[in-house]
Amino acid sequence: MSFRGGGRSRGSRGRVGGRGRGRGGRIQDFGPPEQVVELGEFFHSCEEDLVCKCSNEKVPFFNAPVFLDDKSQIGKVDDIFGPINSFYFSVKLGAGMNATSFNKKQKFFIDPAKLLPLSRFLPKPPGQKGPRGGVGSFGRGRGGRGGGRGSRGGRGRGRGNRSSGGGRGGRGFRGRGRGSR
Repeated sequence: MSFRGGGRSRGSRGRVGGRGRGRGGRIQDFGPPEQVVELGEFFHSCEEDLVCKCSNEKVPFFNAPVFLDDKSQIGKVDDIFGPINSFYFSVKLGAGMNATSFNKKQKFFIDPAKLLPLSRFLPKPPGQKGPRGGVGSFGRGRGGRGGGRGSRGGRGRGRGNRSSGGGRGGRGFRGRGRGSR
């Protein structure tokens, strides 16, 4: 019995306990949210899915539950596509739902906590920098592949100076020794 696995094998992904590699765990249905906002409207059906035009200025999470106005869940967001200023999304319907049973221009809703601002997907304006600190940023954090200046780098790399291949500007995963430029 291993220390970290509760006696389960390595292949127990997705189950509670065990040493799975993913964030697995059991899927818990917490029911409908307290509040829903309009996400979009029905455009057409495609095989067993719905294609909808987004009417919200924010972008939904993948696999976010999609509801009707009475907060009954019909499915989950499956894909997001189209131009960034007027995009579409597809809904993978739940069991027992039929794609042809929806009317044109029917409205669909989503939990507001399952939306991201559009600015997160747009390029940053020139002169504005991203967040500072964290892994791999100039000697802070643990280094990882490439590391930062003064960090040890990751996996078999040198001490973080350029000649041993670690740190910023390293030469590949294994690096090269001194004098072999």
